Amino acid sequence: MRLLDAAALFLLAAPAFAQEKLSLEEAVRRAVVRSVSSVVAEQEIARAQGILEEDRAQSLPAIALNGTYTRFDSPRNAPPSRNQVAANAVVTVPLIAPQRWLFWSHAADQVNVAKLSAEDARREVAVLTARLYLGVMAQHRLVQIDMQAREAAKAHLDDAHARYEVGSGNRLDEVRAGQELATDEAALAQAQANLVRAMEALGSLAGEEGPVDVEDNLVLPEPQSEVRAMEDAQSLRPDVRAQKERAEAARRVLRDSYADYLPLLQGVVQPFYQHPAPVIAPSETGWQASLVLSIPLFDGGARYGLRRERSALYEESKAQLEGLLRQARSDVRTAFEAVRRADEGVRSAREAARLAHQALDMTMLAYHEGATNDLEVVDAQRRARDADTAGLVAEDTARQARVDLLAATGRFP
Repeated sequence: MRLLDAAALFLLAAPAFAQEKLSLEEAVRRAVVRSVSSVVAEQEIARAQGILEEDRAQSLPAIALNGTYTRFDSPRNAPPSRNQVAANAVVTVPLIAPQRWLFWSHAADQVNVAKLSAEDARREVAVLTARLYLGVMAQHRLVQIDMQAREAAKAHLDDAHARYEVGSGNRLDEVRAGQELATDEAALAQAQANLVRAMEALGSLAGEEGPVDVEDNLVLPEPQSEVRAMEDAQSLRPDVRAQKERAEAARRVLRDSYADYLPLLQGVVQPFYQHPAPVIAPSETGWQASLVLSIPLFDGGARYGLRRERSALYEESKAQLEGLLRQARSDVRTAFEAVRRADEGVRSAREAARLAHQALDMTMLAYHEGATNDLEVVDAQRRARDADTAGLVAEDTARQARVDLLAATGRFP
């Protein structure tokens, strides 16, 4: 049973085999290209372009061919025949069609909105990828911290065992050291399991079949001035740009409501063939042309309802834009404050870790000299490990805060 437990612990603690190491830029590029959100956003652009083609077709000429075969109950026409074949082509050309032209223009606006929305979707994927990337980096560091703690606990156990063997120590000190070593090994196994999960999550997001590792030389740019960041947030962020385009598109739709009252003029040309020719026709072939003018006079109030609907949509888009701009400015202020506080936390955590390791060294020296007991050694080891972990958390928080700041200003990716 102990052999099976040891084997299971070894498998759990074994690090994942990553296919390759990726830089942050490469991981973001692959995730943006392969993620489901990006694919869906690209298809939304294609759908908007399809709608544009549909609306454009209403403003272009249309050609239709028609054919008819008729079987009569008795001979008709001259010469008498029970069969009649007729065919014609209808060419319709919109000559004056303001409403259709404006539909075409509005559909083009929606293509621009879809493109900006796709940029926003890619931005969200990029930010998520960066956070996962930093998470893998932090998990690697946590594994190193737990390995160092395990090695220190193992050295302490060996020392306690040697003391017990020569009679200068006691069994209780050895048991405590063994307990600390087992605790550190369990923490290491958990950290390595979490590393596996983090690399698998990053690999899945990057579109790879398996875990992906990260490079350890990541350098994030320093934040710019808060005034410049505010300006960038309102001009560079894809979500803000997309909402501005939606509001402008809604304004143009509302402005062009006058086209609902304008006439429609179409030219229709119809060449035809009919055999046998009817009595009233001079020949079996011919053509005719006409101008068709349609003037909307009364539609039950539909145009007034459409205008009110468009006005409401425009007001909604303006309100959403104002709210998004406020949120963007709030995101920048919050991100700047988070970066400042995170940097302060990193400095304090690093100082705490330095002092904790200094205290551990002093405690170990005193222990070897017989000036302190085993409990103080175990306590110092735990404090050093906790201080290292707290420093790791502070550093990861600072990096995450910088990514959030870059995203809030629209400068990432």
